[in-house]
Amino acid sequence: MIIIMKVESTKKDIDHVLESIEKVGLKGVLLQGTNRNVIAIIGDERILPADFWDVLPGVEKTVPILAPYKLASKEGKDFKTIIHLSNGKKIGGDHIAVIAGPCAIESKEQIVEIAKRVRDAGATALRGGAFKPRSNPYTFQGLQEEGLVHLARAREASGLPIVTEVLTPEHVKLVSKYSDILQVGTRNMQNFLLLRAVGEAGKPVILKRGMSATIEEFLLAAEYILAQNNPNVILCERGIRTFETHTRFTLSLSVVPQLKEMTHLPIIVDPSHGTGKRSLVNPMSKGSIAVGADGLLIETHPDPEKSFVDGPQTITLEAFEELMQELKPVAEAVGRKI
Repeated sequence: MIIIMKVESTKKDIDHVLESIEKVGLKGVLLQGTNRNVIAIIGDERILPADFWDVLPGVEKTVPILAPYKLASKEGKDFKTIIHLSNGKKIGGDHIAVIAGPCAIESKEQIVEIAKRVRDAGATALRGGAFKPRSNPYTFQGLQEEGLVHLARAREASGLPIVTEVLTPEHVKLVSKYSDILQVGTRNMQNFLLLRAVGEAGKPVILKRGMSATIEEFLLAAEYILAQNNPNVILCERGIRTFETHTRFTLSLSVVPQLKEMTHLPIIVDPSHGTGKRSLVNPMSKGSIAVGADGLLIETHPDPEKSFVDGPQTITLEAFEELMQELKPVAEAVGRKI
């Protein structure tokens, strides 16, 4: 159930509702909309009569939510979540966000060079992996905290907010010290302890869809983060595993408009991991914007052939610069900007 507050409701009204929810043993989560605020009730609200909340000051009405993902659901919410970044850019809304950088941070010089180039090309934020979850335990696992230090230096040099993956609950505090946005990878989509930990950190979170996850499982994973009073969740479609072997994964772009019907959260697409082929990054980026994605997560490197990780799916910086120009008319065609 959600409680929709009146447009003229005050902070005192909202605090009173939240306190009333807590007094009956339930949890209230405030969702701040564009025009009005909504409070979601977590717990078994059936212990109370349906009109229990309607008499509280500032309450307009209560709405039952049928979906199991109460906070992520679009039901009863007249707003779309927009994530505000430190450089004044946004994820969600009319502008398409582009987060770009190498799969793995290799050196300070490498990440600083890439940061400046993607910034000049129009990127919204810088991505780079410091802790790398690899299928093979003998391959490069990332520079870890040294990589985080280099990433922070790149932020200083470029002014771009930084995105990096966190692998375990124990690493959340360390990664949060450096990163502006935390990323939960496909293998950790249902690591519920990690989801709670990144939610409690309070920073924006990019949640990648599990490679075999259904849409409902994806949204329920987001619910774990939202339930920690962290509304800043960004969903990321990064391809799913099917019987097809021609591409690394199958990039399911139909999930973007489907999610738009189900949730108020912003949705971005990772065409690099989604295809595993650099030749497909350009067309799938355009396709992602065409179907309504709020942003892109793209891997780029000065020399992909020498990249420590995922070279075959990484585009050159020159190709990234060209892509950014080619995306503009696509964005304009669907009434958006990049």
